[in-house]
Amino acid sequence: MADRRDTIVAIATPPGIGGVGVVRLSGPLSLSITESICRDVPPARVMAKREFRNQEGVIDQGLVVCYCAPRSYTGEDLTEFHAHGNPVILDMLVRRAVELGARQAEPGEFTRRAFLNDRISLLEAEAVADLITAGSEASVRAANRSLAGEFSARINGLCADLEYLRVEVEASIDFAEEDIQLQNEAHVLERLESIRDALRSLVAAAGQGRLLTEGCTVVIAGRPNAGKSSLMNALTRHDAAIVTAQPGTTRDLLRERINLEGVPVTLIDTAGLRDATEEIEAEGIRRAREAIKTAETVLYLVDCSDEAAIAAASEEVAHLGRDAPTIVVYTKSDLGPGPDSAQISISVTTGAGIEALKRRLLTLLGRVSTEESLFSARRRHLDALRLASEHIDMAFHQAEETNTDLFAEELRLAQDALGQIIGKISSDELLGRIFSTFCIGK
Repeated sequence: MADRRDTIVAIATPPGIGGVGVVRLSGPLSLSITESICRDVPPARVMAKREFRNQEGVIDQGLVVCYCAPRSYTGEDLTEFHAHGNPVILDMLVRRAVELGARQAEPGEFTRRAFLNDRISLLEAEAVADLITAGSEASVRAANRSLAGEFSARINGLCADLEYLRVEVEASIDFAEEDIQLQNEAHVLERLESIRDALRSLVAAAGQGRLLTEGCTVVIAGRPNAGKSSLMNALTRHDAAIVTAQPGTTRDLLRERINLEGVPVTLIDTAGLRDATEEIEAEGIRRAREAIKTAETVLYLVDCSDEAAIAAASEEVAHLGRDAPTIVVYTKSDLGPGPDSAQISISVTTGAGIEALKRRLLTLLGRVSTEESLFSARRRHLDALRLASEHIDMAFHQAEETNTDLFAEELRLAQDALGQIIGKISSDELLGRIFSTFCIGK
């Protein structure tokens, strides 16, 4: 982990030319470096016009604002230089700060310091990154709720409830010789049941939040000429894929990202599945099968006008070897009725069934219509919540077996799992993984 005593500097605005570019500086040397660059440091929290200088002379004219520890984003002395948005000017400012004792910041290091200095929780730090990368209005709203502390508050509430139970249970263990027993075992189990219900509700909400934050991958698969590329174009609303009557047009994986009612979805069009002798097509089919194995959902397309394809559909879907959901979609419904058992039939030509397919896909992904109280979440949050739920279930089992020591241990493990979410229990490796996804200037 980088030394927190260092003063760090980075460009905080996106690469390229723009009206304004921001260089951010944080750490113990911030104010002295600011004085060297600006000659005069303005009062804290007052944005003032200054000339920015290096040893050769004036770099630029712009605005500077300083924040004194601990009342800053990072909890340290912090300066922001608002210069003209020319990458050359911004690089010169960064280089001058480095000459005066700063070092280039690592990805996410400003927000990491905010977390380490108790300015924000780990969940709120992650929400900052989620807000920056949000791909829809729904995910922006969810990230803002996490940033406001809604997710943290629910986790902290569960941790407090578990702490209360642990104190009572462990006291009965530590002072057994003095006959300090659980005052009301039924009451303890009732509290534990309440925690379990709250955890289940939180797992469901976090699953929704993860869907809004990270999105999902949907593979479009099927035989050649089943209409995969046509469906890709219909869902993306532009000609993303080449469509011809000749089978085997798609040779490689084609990825397109769409927004499906607030859910970021990565669509993957694949080569038609068949026994291929040509080397290039065979490689495309191999890649298609690999994508099918890892996708959250597969849309397996079957041509309504192809009786042989309809007859073989069930066997072909089984041959995909997937445990995750697969939706069988009967295409070209304008050319044939498809089987009576068909749940989803579409026609890209007429548009029939496309909206029904979208609704079915969202339902399968677990999307709910309401966004109230949804917050941004990540896979690691879900994993930790599920682990906590498993330990609560085991606690009930140990209570039934009257194993008080093991009952207390399961409560501790559940609390530790929740602590990993908010950063009460965190390793440098975990923090490094989280903050490496941030941009340099954040």
